Amino acid sequence: MKKLIKKFIPNFLLSWYHCLLAFFGAVFYRFPSKKLIVIGVTGTKGKSTVVNLTGKILEEAGFKIGWISSATIKIGEKEWLNPYHMTMPGRFLIQKFLREMVKKRCRYAIIEVTSEGILQHRHRFIDFQVAVFTNLTPEHIEAHGSFEKYREAKGRLFKTTKKIHVINIDDENAKYFLNFPAQEKYLYQFKDGKGKIKIKDQNSRNLKEIGVSNLQLNLLGEFNIYNALAAISVGLSQRINLEICKKALEKIKVIPGRLEIIDMGQNFTIIVDLAHTPDSFEKVFRLVKSLPYKKIISVFGSAGGGRDKWKRPVLGEIAARYSDQIILTNEDPYDEDPIEILNQIEKGTEGFQKSVIKILDRREAIGKALSLAKDKDVVLILGKGTEQTMVIGLKKIPWDDRIIVREELTKLKPFLKI
Repeated sequence: MKKLIKKFIPNFLLSWYHCLLAFFGAVFYRFPSKKLIVIGVTGTKGKSTVVNLTGKILEEAGFKIGWISSATIKIGEKEWLNPYHMTMPGRFLIQKFLREMVKKRCRYAIIEVTSEGILQHRHRFIDFQVAVFTNLTPEHIEAHGSFEKYREAKGRLFKTTKKIHVINIDDENAKYFLNFPAQEKYLYQFKDGKGKIKIKDQNSRNLKEIGVSNLQLNLLGEFNIYNALAAISVGLSQRINLEICKKALEKIKVIPGRLEIIDMGQNFTIIVDLAHTPDSFEKVFRLVKSLPYKKIISVFGSAGGGRDKWKRPVLGEIAARYSDQIILTNEDPYDEDPIEILNQIEKGTEGFQKSVIKILDRREAIGKALSLAKDKDVVLILGKGTEQTMVIGLKKIPWDDRIIVREELTKLKPFLKI
């Protein structure tokens, strides 16, 4: 139905339709963002982690907060897994959440902002005061038409946010985002093992440079240092002391669905992660490769529905470079032939002489990986993280990789050293 609508209705009419929905949603809930300090986080990777880390810093400083991310939704003391299979909920729903944050007397709202959400005007009529850019790598190219248009969509958040910009200047696309004017800019980078945050005013004059060292993060990976620097930059922009920022971050043990280790006493390591792009695959596999292990068993697929078909063989190639055993399975095939998706991924593994098993049933695939794992092996389950549904055809099936892992481990208990 959606494809038919897009085929016969001109893009400008669809755009007006989405914009009107955003306006009526804001009107219905009485423009709640005007009573909040709203922080928008955009980029390809790291958004939900930055939302989480920023929220913890604000809470450590004594503020009541709410957030909307692909992993969880939080309003005051209540937090729950995002059930919508989309990072940014619909226009009425997002305004409803903001209104509930106002009712709960939250001071801050942190929103993960996606390029598709921007195309559908879900960010409109939300009074963003802080915009954060994490990084940019190719994703959703079919939906946008080109990488440049994808970047341009991300840039609209910065165009409409005039007060504070937070930008990762180590990313090669930083120059594009630096062109947008703001009252203050916080530019973070990580080089030679040291973090730096430069603060500039609207005339691009250097106001201050702050070094960030001795940060004892419990989260693995250099990419999480960048995520932490983004969150610290937001904290500093709100006049929160650096020591309070560091104290908050050092308390965090795990981000749900992001390099989340499932430990039920087994003698091998299980990691669940959302990684579903070539860049995120590369980073996760490199990190795991640096750990002490005997064998890497990876379980993953690729989303259907025409989403970024180009990346499928690339994911296969990356997995083949790092994995000892690859198990390809369903992720969210939507209306595509799931076998064809796996075949396209498998093409990238050709020439590596690695064992590839194709099992459409994701539960069965996870169970197979766990049964193959031996002492000190690593089982990497990628692509869904905390997502609460899997879309096959027109059906949304309740799903959570972490729950499935625990259930399958329980079945294997008699055969494992647990």
